[in-house]
Amino acid sequence: MQDLKGKLTLDALAGLVAEGEIETVVVAFPDLYGRLMGKRFDAEFFLENAARAGTHACDYLLTVDMEMTPVPGYDFANWELGYGDVHLVPDMNSLRLVDWADKTALVLADVLNTETHAPVPLAPRSLLRRQLEAAGSSGYQVMAASELEYYVFTDSYRQAAELGYADLEPAGWYLEDYHIFQGSRTESFTAAARRALKNSGIPVETSKGEWGLGQHELNLRYAEALEMADRHILFKQALKEIAEQQGISVTFMAKYMNGRAGSSSHIHMSLWSGGENAFAGGRSIGRARVSETFLHFLGGLIRYAPDLMVFYAPTVNSYKRYEDASWAPTRLAWSYDNRTAGFRVVGSGASLRVENRIPGADVNPYLAYTAMLASGLAGIAEKIEPPPIFTGDVYAAAELPRVPYSLREAADRFEASSFARAALGEEAHAHYLHFFRTEWKAYEEAVTDWDRKRYFERI
Repeated sequence: MQDLKGKLTLDALAGLVAEGEIETVVVAFPDLYGRLMGKRFDAEFFLENAARAGTHACDYLLTVDMEMTPVPGYDFANWELGYGDVHLVPDMNSLRLVDWADKTALVLADVLNTETHAPVPLAPRSLLRRQLEAAGSSGYQVMAASELEYYVFTDSYRQAAELGYADLEPAGWYLEDYHIFQGSRTESFTAAARRALKNSGIPVETSKGEWGLGQHELNLRYAEALEMADRHILFKQALKEIAEQQGISVTFMAKYMNGRAGSSSHIHMSLWSGGENAFAGGRSIGRARVSETFLHFLGGLIRYAPDLMVFYAPTVNSYKRYEDASWAPTRLAWSYDNRTAGFRVVGSGASLRVENRIPGADVNPYLAYTAMLASGLAGIAEKIEPPPIFTGDVYAAAELPRVPYSLREAADRFEASSFARAALGEEAHAHYLHFFRTEWKAYEEAVTDWDRKRYFERI
C-alpha cells in the first residue's frame, strides 16, 4: 500500500514536514454515522508526540446524535460516568497526503479504552476489524469496493441551509446517465475530485453521470476491506470539502427528493485464499461458475440481510430509496448481472464477486462491511444454501421476501435477532440498537413541511 501515490510512511512524513511541505496532520476516526471526528495537529507536534502516543477525545462522540447532542441511555458513556476519554491510536497504514487541503496529511485512528488499551468494541472500525480477524482465522483475505452515487448542486452548503434545503438547483437539468456532454458541465468539480483522490492514495477508476438531475458516480479501485472502508469515508470527506471550496454542494442522502433517483452505495466483495479468488469454482449456476464457498457466503448474505438491515440502511431516509423500478432493490434475491436483484453476481474467475445493491450512499462503510462479512462467514460456517438463482424482473416477483421498509421495522428485526447479538457482541448490539431507536424517535417527534402542508388549513 505504501507504493500508492499519496500514501506516506512516518519517515516520509517527517521529510515533508522538515521541508515545509506539510504543516497540519489530521487525526480522525469514524463515528456511528460514518462522520470523521478528531483533531488537527501541528505537524511537528504530531511527529514528536501523537505519532507515538496517540491522542484522546471525549467518549461522548460515540453516543451523540446528528446535532452532536449527548444522547441519554447509553451504557458506554453518559452524564453519570462523567463523559471521559477514549484513546485514539493512529493506524500508520492509513497515513496519507490530503491533496485537497493545503499542506495537510491525515491518519485514521483506532479507538481504544484508556485503561485497558483494548479496542472499544462498538467503534465502527473495531467492528470491522473483528470480522476481518474472523475471516483471516478461516484463511480468507477480504477484498471490497464501494460504488458511491451523489447529487451535485450549484448552491453552496450555506446557501442550501439558508433555503432550508428546498428548491436547490441541480448541476444538470436532464438525465445524464453515461452522458458525456452533460457530465462535462460538472467536470471542473469531478476532475478536481479525481485528481485530489489519486494524489491522496485513493486511486480512482472512472466517473460518470447517473440517472438523476445532477447525479454522479465516481468509482474507486478495489482494495482489502479495511483499506477500502477507509477510502470510502475519505472519498466522502474529500468531495464535500472540494465542493465547499468551489461554492457548490453535494449530498450523499439515500433519497434527497420525491420522484428523483436514490443514491446508492453498491458494495462489491470477494474472499481470497492462497492468492486465488475463493468464490470461483467449477459449479455452473446460470452464467456463473462458482465454488461451494461462494454459494454458502451468498446464502448467509441473503438469510441474515433482514437481521442486519440497519447496518445497510442506517437512517430514516435510507428506506425511502426502496421503490420498485427505481434501480434500488426491494426484494431479497440473487441473480447474475441483473440490476433488479438485491445481490447481483458479476465477473468470472478472478473477478467473480457479489455486488450488494441494498446500501444507499448514506451508509457507514465499516458497518456495512461488518454486516456482509458476519453474514457471509456465518453462511460458510453453517453451510447455508442460497435460494435458487432468479432470472427476470425481481420487482415483479411478489412471492420473494421484501427488504424491511422502515428504520423502525429494521430495528425491531435487529433487536430480536440472536444472530446479530452473537455477531456483534452484547455490548455493541445494545449500543447500536439504542442508536437506531434514537434516530427513529427523532423522526417520529419531528413536525415537518409535510405536516404543515397537509393539516395547517384543512384539518
